[in-house]
Amino acid sequence: MKRAAFYDVDGTIVSSNVLHPYAYYAASAPTLSGKLGRLLKLGASLPVYALAERKGRKLFNDMFYQNYRGLSEDRLHILGQEIFEQLLKGKIFSEMQTLMRESKAAGVKQVLITGNLDTVIKPLAEYLGVDDWAANRLEFDHQGIATGYLLPPVFAGPQKAYWVQEYAKQHEIDLANSHAYADSSSDIPLLCAVGHPVAVNPDSQLQATADAHSWPIIWAQ
Repeated sequence: MKRAAFYDVDGTIVSSNVLHPYAYYAASAPTLSGKLGRLLKLGASLPVYALAERKGRKLFNDMFYQNYRGLSEDRLHILGQEIFEQLLKGKIFSEMQTLMRESKAAGVKQVLITGNLDTVIKPLAEYLGVDDWAANRLEFDHQGIATGYLLPPVFAGPQKAYWVQEYAKQHEIDLANSHAYADSSSDIPLLCAVGHPVAVNPDSQLQATADAHSWPIIWAQ
C-alpha cells in the first residue's frame, strides 16, 4: 500500500490564518463604503470569533464564513491568485517546503487538508506541487453570489480525520505508515488518524499532547 503525508495549511505550511484572506477580500471591495463596512465589521467581530473558536472550530466556521455573503464567485476566484501572490507566497515556512519536497521525492503522496477556502488554497497547492488537496467551499446562489454558508464536508476538527480515513480507503493509503502535520489542538483527531503525527508550531494544548505521546515537534519559520 502507498504512504501519504497530510498537511494542515494555516500555521503549519504558512504563517497565516483564515482571517487574512478575508481581510484582503474586504479591502479589495469595489466601493469605499463596502470596503470600510466589511473591515469595520471584521474588526468588531474578532473577540466573538476568538470565543467561538475556543468553543469549537465548526462554530467558528459557521460564524466566520457569513462574512463572505454577497461576494461574487468570479471575484473570489480572481482575487484568490492575488492573495497567494501578495499574501501567502511570502509566508510559506521554508522548513516545511523543504520537508514536503523531500517527502515527495521519497514517493510519499502529498495532500493538503484545510479549513481555508478552495479559492485561496488552489494557487498555493499548485505552487507547492502537491498531489491532492481538500478545502472548504462556499455555497453560491444561481447568480453566483455567496450565501455565507459552506458546502459539506466542512473541514473542522474531527471532519478532517474522517476525510483522511475515507481518502485512504479510496487511494489505498496505509495510514499506519503515513504522516500528518498540524499546529492546532483542533487537529488532534487528524494527527491521531495516522501512524506518524507531527506537531508544527503547536499551540499549548497540542504541545502538551505531543509531549505526552512523544510526537515530534517542528518549530518552523
